[in-house]
Amino acid sequence: MILELLLLATAQTPSRSQACAAMKTFKVPGVTLEITKAEWTAAGSSPPPAGPGGPGPAAQMKLPAYCRVDGVIDPRTGGDGKPYGIRFAVNLPDDWNGRFLQQGGGGLNGNVAFPLGAQAAGTTPALLRGFAVVTTDTGHAGANAFDAGFMREQQAALDFAYQAVGRVAPLAKLIVAQYYGKPADHSYFAGCSTGGREGMLMTERYPTFFDGVVVGAPAMRTNFSGIGDEWVAVSLNQIAPKDANGRPITRQALSESDKKTVIDGILNQCDAADGIKDGLVFNTKCKFDPKLLVCKGPKADGCLSSEQAAALEKGFAGPKDSKGRQVYPGFPFDTGIAATQGIPGHLNGGLNPVGAPFAATEMDVDARADAALDPNSMLTMTSGWTNLNTFSSHGGKLLFYHGVSDPWFSANDTIDYYQRMTAANGGAAQAMSWSRLYLAPGMGHCGGGAATLDTFDLLGAAVDWVEKGTAPDAVVAAGRAFPGRSRPMCAYPKHAHYKGSGDVEDAKNFECRE
Repeated sequence: MILELLLLATAQTPSRSQACAAMKTFKVPGVTLEITKAEWTAAGSSPPPAGPGGPGPAAQMKLPAYCRVDGVIDPRTGGDGKPYGIRFAVNLPDDWNGRFLQQGGGGLNGNVAFPLGAQAAGTTPALLRGFAVVTTDTGHAGANAFDAGFMREQQAALDFAYQAVGRVAPLAKLIVAQYYGKPADHSYFAGCSTGGREGMLMTERYPTFFDGVVVGAPAMRTNFSGIGDEWVAVSLNQIAPKDANGRPITRQALSESDKKTVIDGILNQCDAADGIKDGLVFNTKCKFDPKLLVCKGPKADGCLSSEQAAALEKGFAGPKDSKGRQVYPGFPFDTGIAATQGIPGHLNGGLNPVGAPFAATEMDVDARADAALDPNSMLTMTSGWTNLNTFSSHGGKLLFYHGVSDPWFSANDTIDYYQRMTAANGGAAQAMSWSRLYLAPGMGHCGGGAATLDTFDLLGAAVDWVEKGTAPDAVVAAGRAFPGRSRPMCAYPKHAHYKGSGDVEDAKNFECRE
C-alpha cells in the first residue's frame, strides 16, 4: 500500500523538464508578456562564449541542469517603426539555493546575455552556486554593443536609462516563485560598467528590490568620462609626431620603451609603499611624479623627454574648464596604465570606446562640458543621487569595486561618488555598516591586466554580509598574472600592507592599513 502511494505521488509530480515546459504559459495580470521559450537543459553543458557579464574560460565550465525561460515585456512597434520590447532570460537551476540574482549588462546592452552571474563572483559563477539568474537587453536590439540608434526612440531610451531593469526584476522574481513554488529568500544584483550603473539604479530608484548589490566600475556619467579620456589623448597628441597630413601619430607619443619606463617609474616610486616590492601598488595614496623620469641629457631609452613627462602630468590630472573647475577627475597613475587595456583615450591605438579616433591636438573643455549637460546625455547619469537611506534601512548592502588601471572610467570618479554618498548618509563610519568600496591595483575595465589580481568573490561577500552579518573588511584576490599569489583587497580607504614576515605570496601575511 505504501509503495503504491509513493508510485502514485511520483506519477503526479511533474519532472523538472515538464515543469519547465509549463512555464511557456506563464502570465502576469496587467502585464503584456510573451514567453518565447521554456527549455530544460541537462547537467554538463557549457555556457556560450563570453559577452557582457559572461564567463571567462567558458569551455572549461560545466553547468548544472537548469530551465531557461525567455520572454519579452511589452512587444511593440516604436515611434521609429522598429520593433521593441524588453527581452529577458531567466536560468532556473535544478539545485536551487533559494537566491535570485539579476545580472547587469554592458556597453549599450541590446542583447540578452547568457544568465550566468560571473561578474565579481571569483571562480564560481552564481548559476553554478544555485542562484536563479536573470538578464535583459533593457528594451532594444542592437547591431553591436555600442549601437545607439535606439536612443532616438523615446520609450526605448527610457527603458535603457532606468525603466527596463526595474520592470524585469519583479517579473523575474514572480517567475522564480512560480517555478519553485516559493519566492526567493534573498535577492542580489551584480554588474560592471553599464551593469554597475544599473546596480546603482537599483539602490537609487528601486531601493527595496534587492538585499545585496555589487557595483563594478560604474558607467555612471559617460558624458563626462568621455571628456576625461579625450583630455588624456589630446595632451599626448600634442607631443606626438605628425603624419604627412599633419595628424598626430598617436602610437608614437610614447614608444613601448617609454611606456615601460613609466611603469618602472611607478614601481620604483610607489611599489614599496605597501610594505613590499611585488609589482603591485596597493597604497594608492602614493604620488607618482613623471618629471622624475626626465632624461638628464638627450632623449634616450629608459627616460622621458620633458615634453612627454609634462603631457603625462597634464593628461592624468584631468580636464578643467576656463574657471579652473574640475570637469572630470584625473586618472590614477598605476602599473597598468600602458600594459593593461591602454592609456585612457588611447584604447586600441587611439580609438575611443565607440571606435572613433581621438586625433585632435586641441580641446575646448568648456564647450565639451556644456555639451555633456544635454538632457539626453544626462538621462543615464546615476552619479548625482546619494540619498540611499531607504535601501540601507531595509538591510541592503552595497559593494563597489574599480580597477585602478581602468582606462575608460577613472577609479577616482567612483571614489568621489563613494565619499559623497557616505557623507550624505551619516558619514563614513555609519555608511560603512552597509557599504564598502574596493580598489584593484593594475586591473583594467571590469577585469584583466598584465599585472593584477582580478579574481575575487564580492558576490559571496555580499551574501555573507546580508545573510550572516559578516562585514567584508577585505576579500581575497588572486589572478592569472601572478599564479599562486593572493592578497587581501581591503575596504577603502585602507590598503593591503605586508606584515613584515611570512610567505609574501599568501594573503594571510598582509593586513589592511590606512
